[in-house]
Order: sequence, then C-alpha cells, then structure tokens
Amino acid sequence: MTRDRVRGRRRPHPVVAAAVCLVLVLLAAGVVRYFVVQPFRVPSASMEPTLLPGDVLLADRSERGRADRGDIVVFDGTGYFAPSAEDGDRYWVKRVIATGGDRVTCCDEGGQLTVNGRALAEPYLRDDMAPSEIEFDLEVPEGRMFVLGDNRSDSTDSRHLLGAPGGGMIPVDRVVGEVDRLVWPLPRAGVL
Repeated sequence: MTRDRVRGRRRPHPVVAAAVCLVLVLLAAGVVRYFVVQPFRVPSASMEPTLLPGDVLLADRSERGRADRGDIVVFDGTGYFAPSAEDGDRYWVKRVIATGGDRVTCCDEGGQLTVNGRALAEPYLRDDMAPSEIEFDLEVPEGRMFVLGDNRSDSTDSRHLLGAPGGGMIPVDRVVGEVDRLVWPLPRAGVL
C-alpha cells in the first residue's frame, strides 16, 4: 500500500494535473490580456519612424476608453476606419492629436498644425515631412478624438475620413489601450 493511500488521498493522474494547469495558465493569460496589457503587431508604415511594420507593442488596457492629446493608442476602427471586422483591419494604432472640445486646424502660416490656436510641436515627424497636405479646420465633438499617423504621407487617418460617418472622429470609448511599450524586435524594445 502506498503512503498516499494510507492517508486516504489519491494523487491526480498526470494528464488531469496537466489539463488543470493548462486551464489555469490560459485563464490567467486571458485576465492579463483583458485587464492589464494586450499585444498588437504594427501592420503598416503609417506610424514611422515611431513604430515600424512588424513591431510588436503592448497596449495598456487600464487606459481603455480614455485618450489624451499626444497619446499613441490602439482603437477599434470598425465602422469608422474599417467597414467591417472581417476585412482584418479592426484595430488601428495612431497618435491622438485632439480630443472633445478641441479645435484642430491645418495649417498656420508656419505650416504647423494648431490645436486651440496654438502650434503643435511634433518632434516625432521626420524633418522632411509636412504635418498635413490636407487642409482642415474643425472642432472635435465631445467623446471623440482626432487621430493621425506619424508618417503623414503614408497614413489613413482622421484627415482622410472627414466626409465619412463620424467625420473621421473616433469615439474615445473605442480605445483599446494606450501604447506604452515596444516588445519586439528586441533591439528596439522599451518604453515609448
């Protein structure tokens, strides 16, 4: 008689123990992904030079449904940037330029974007890049955000959807999270 049987307990079968461990790990991963961070892969060059195609970033899920000027956010563009989730372009990563109540204009005499009449410093743009080739002057409705890619010459963003439903302004509650860390490739990994 084994020691465990003498005490009245049986050891679980190794397959059962492995299955329980696997379920617990998957549950923990799901909780982390929903409440803490969610990874995303950058699909295009629209955020260069800040983010490159193929970069893997982490979106801080504690910041979902919130956006501040200057934040880089991942948002659900279904119905705004993407006609449907089936086209594979459900999630987008862009920089928040203005939020509800802000007036954003392109461009002033110096060729810069202005937010509420003040020139916007954009050190993330390449020196040879204009802030926008598309002129606009609009007020962002409450609860919405105006977003642009850092690679203004190769980015589909709020400027391109000014005549579309929502006027190119994305509801802030569509924010999945703020991008706070780049995790791949390793040489570029770190806090943004």
